[in-house]
Amino acid sequence: MATPSQFDNDTFQLARDHLQQFVKKTAEQLRGESGRLLEVGPQDRSLVRESFHNFAVETFDIVDTYGPDLVGDITRVNEFIADSAYDVVVCMEVIEHTLNPFDAVKEIRRVLKDGGHLLISAPLNWRIHGPSPDCWRITEHGWNALLRDFDIVEIDILESPGRELFPIRYNVLARCNKTKQSQDSDLTFRFI
Repeated sequence: MATPSQFDNDTFQLARDHLQQFVKKTAEQLRGESGRLLEVGPQDRSLVRESFHNFAVETFDIVDTYGPDLVGDITRVNEFIADSAYDVVVCMEVIEHTLNPFDAVKEIRRVLKDGGHLLISAPLNWRIHGPSPDCWRITEHGWNALLRDFDIVEIDILESPGRELFPIRYNVLARCNKTKQSQDSDLTFRFI
């Protein structure tokens, strides 16, 4: 069995606090809105439900272990969810566990209303973790490619202490734009 490194132990709470602050800050920004919210892969966490009390929250997971409202695979079309059914989708620390993150984002975009919000996050500088599989690490440039057909509102970066350009994690707030159909040649990236 692998033992977490000193870095992992030192930054675990920092990463948790960063994620919690992002969720609470975004919930405050959307305080004047309401509607339906889908939380993908919440396990037994309640932060989203507590923070977004002005939304009707439904949960979605690939397994029924934690009693989600809906069981399905976010990387596939889930026909039991209508197009544009949700005003907000929250997908925190899930995308790195999917087999195809591009298909996951495609399905999230399908179920979000035009102009709806996506909160999504994943670690970058973090050890392999469960639930298995843990397949991906996504850089700032990767988020821009992955969310190319969204309007990115904010990329919230938790830098690694003493190590620039290798953040611990990213939280992203994006707005669904159903009219966007970006090509690779349309992408531009911030120079680092």
